[in-house]
Parts: sequence; structure tokens; C-alpha cells
Amino acid sequence: MSTVADTLEAEHRTLSEGCGVVDRAGRGRLALTGPDAKAFLQGQVTNDVEALEPGRGCYAALLTHKGKMLGDMRVLDAGDELLLGCERAALQELFNMIRRYKLGRDVEVHKRTLEMGELSLIGPEARRIAGAAGPGSPGPHEHDNVRGEIGGHPVLLVATDVGLDVFCDAERTEGVRGALLAAGAMEVGEAAAEVLRVERGRPRYGLDLDDSVIPQEAGLNERAVSFTKGCYVGQETVARLHYRGKPNRHLRGLRLSAPVEAGTPLRLGEKEVGRVASTALSPGHGPIALALVRREASPGDTLAAGDATAQVVDLPF
Repeated sequence: MSTVADTLEAEHRTLSEGCGVVDRAGRGRLALTGPDAKAFLQGQVTNDVEALEPGRGCYAALLTHKGKMLGDMRVLDAGDELLLGCERAALQELFNMIRRYKLGRDVEVHKRTLEMGELSLIGPEARRIAGAAGPGSPGPHEHDNVRGEIGGHPVLLVATDVGLDVFCDAERTEGVRGALLAAGAMEVGEAAAEVLRVERGRPRYGLDLDDSVIPQEAGLNERAVSFTKGCYVGQETVARLHYRGKPNRHLRGLRLSAPVEAGTPLRLGEKEVGRVASTALSPGHGPIALALVRREASPGDTLAAGDATAQVVDLPF
């Protein structure tokens, strides 16, 4: 009889060697339209939205005036709109920001969380599968996007770090999923995708990141922050830390001697230096986790994590 661990290992193998389909209905989605959409968002988030051309995208953070993260998002220039994708935990803050600051701007916000379906194609066969299911493929860079069809259904295909994401009208999701499965993809649960995410060291807002975190602490500057664009909310703190300071914490990986619960305190000697965030049971690495730990806990150090031990490692695993 197959166990949960057996199923997880098989699905992880699919994501590592083939192509799995993961439903992302739980993510948040908004769209911005209007001639001022880019200029408006440029002044609110950390990355250079105005530099985007149709078919390109970027990753960005939404900050408080003190540089702490209210959320992160993917910004896609889909030609006729800016499509914003975020964790559901960040959706309300993002929506509130847009409604609060768009006054006087020619920009409209559209709710898309329930109106759009979102599927992730994960694995080395993702582009081949998408090509077999329908024409068109986005460019090679993460967040590149292109409109096309899968199984006769209009879609937006978006390049990710592990494959492709597929957006479509919500009522067409099952038809798109069926075409992808017919082309050779395998249905995979989110748990297996989470194992891969933790292995790759990609933090997730609401689990690894919250409103106490500055982007540099989580290693997000390279992906999420432009230091050449104009002003945005929280810029002063982010720039000062980047050019003059050292963050007090760093996002690290943990190799655990045994599985532990998220939230477990991490101790270096008698001092608490962080808490366990995302956890996973990796087929290749065993029990692992992500955590923001104080800088005195360096890679190679061994921390106490409840009744287990946690070796601090650089990311990715």
C-alpha cells in the first residue's frame, strides 16, 4: 500500500525529471489598466516596473515607510494590462495600497483572484508539454510571458524558475488542465511543489516572510530591488542598509536531525537566534527548513531546534 511519503517521493521525482501540474487557485491576482498604471506602481514597489516591455515581467516587494515587507508580487506586462500575482496573505495589503494611492491617477484595478485560473507546470519537460498542448512559448527569462492557446483555450504562459505558469479564465481551468495532462503532464499536489521550493531556497510571504522583514535580510535584493529607479515607499531604509549596513538576519537553510514544527525556536548556545519557518521532508536531503537567523549563526553552525539539531547551510540546498 502506498504511503504519503511514497506519494510525495514519486511526485517530487515527477517535478525533478518530468513535468507536474499544480493548481495555484489559492494565490491572489489583480490587474491594473490605464495609461498611468506603470507610473503609479513604479512609485509604490521596489523594482523597475516602468522599464518593462510587453511580454516581460519582474518580481517586486511592497514596503512600509520603514522598509518592512507588506507583501511581494510578480508584475507581468501582458500588453493590455499589468497582471499582479501574490500570496493570498499579501493580497489585501496590495489591494488597499492601490485603492488608497491611485486617486488622481488614470489607473483602474481589477480583481482576478476568482475570475482567473492559475496552473503551474513544473519540471524540465514543462516547455515541451506546453508546446505539445498548444503553440507559443514565453522567452527564456523568469517572468517572460506570451499569450497563446492550450487545448483551444486562450492562456497567458509565464516563465518561472522551475517551468511555466499558465493563466486562463477560471471556467476554462479544467479544459486547460485536461489538455496538459493529455500532452504528458502528471497531476501533482502542492506539498511536492513546496518541497522543491524549500530545496531551492525561495521564501514565501506569510510563511518565511512577514511585516518584520527587510528584503535584504531575505536575500531578495538581487531579484526584487532596483537601485537605479526613482523613489518608492521604503526606499531610504533599503538603500541605506544596502550601501552602508549589514542586515541583522539572513535567510538560511537548515538540515535537521529530525522533523520539527514551524515556529520552533532556534538556539545558538543559550541565545535564541531565530525560528523555524517553512519545513519539508526532502527525498534527497531528509528533513530541511528555511529560517531567518541572526547573523551570528553562520553556515556550518549547529543550532538546537527543540529536541532536534539544525545545521545552518547556504541556499539553495
